[in-house]
Amino acid sequence: MPRYTLLTYALLAFGGLAHASQTIDVYRDPNCGCCKQWISHLRDQGFSINDHVESNMSAVKQRLGVAPRLASCHTGVIDGKFVEGHVPVEQVRQLAQRDDLAGIAVPGMPLGSPGMEMGGRKDRYQVIGVSRDGQDSVVAQY
Repeated sequence: MPRYTLLTYALLAFGGLAHASQTIDVYRDPNCGCCKQWISHLRDQGFSINDHVESNMSAVKQRLGVAPRLASCHTGVIDGKFVEGHVPVEQVRQLAQRDDLAGIAVPGMPLGSPGMEMGGRKDRYQVIGVSRDGQDSVVAQY
């Protein structure tokens, strides 16, 4: 087997290339500090960010198909799927393998979620998957 192929497999196995080229569009209000912290969380994990500052986030969410019951302060889009709120990077990465989902969401702004770290306090929260036909399911709990 050629040497570069072995190196490629090794890097993929350790995550070096598997996530390096993922790009996410993030739509946020200009005055939101926790949105910037969530963006930093994604960057720290190897994501490239297209940061879109929006004056009307309700219109953005409606356009992207985010139901009001799932709303948070910012909305991401990756591979045509929405990522609503303070979703941990692990679920953002797993979304690519979930063809059954139109998107994922962490409704509200739970303390302790990525971008909402405030001391040692951590709220319990769920990551909700939304199927293409609009059905919700829990994909992770924290």
